[in-house]
Amino acid sequence: MKILLAADGSSYTKKALAYLVNHEELAAGDGELVVLNVQAPMPPRVKSLVGAAAIKDYHREEAEKVLKPIDRFLQRHDFAYRTRWLVGLPGPEIVRAAKKEKAHLVVMGTHGLGLLGRALLGSVAQHVLTDCEVPVLLVK
Repeated sequence: MKILLAADGSSYTKKALAYLVNHEELAAGDGELVVLNVQAPMPPRVKSLVGAAAIKDYHREEAEKVLKPIDRFLQRHDFAYRTRWLVGLPGPEIVRAAKKEKAHLVVMGTHGLGLLGRALLGSVAQHVLTDCEVPVLLVK
């Protein structure tokens, strides 16, 4: 089974990762885990002020801050995995990545903002649940 883990570096990501490690049957055999971090895009004005190369370096550094600890953690466990990062709006990018990777399952932590929080702020988890074509496991 190919699993896409959406990782934002929060404690909720750690809980989702712990869930996967404690349920090894999900990635048993020829399973693969793809750990994805999505970096929010910079406004065009910022890009024009500091340059595209500086923005790319910034996104790479920020993604590494999220992915390096996960990499170290997974190296201690028997998981076939790889990491990747993208720039864009998290919800649509996670859905797009799940399709491109041909994932069988998307796993992500949820901040659990509740009805009011989703109404005011939107919800990455809600977007993924609504638009993803494969099952989504939310870990709270």
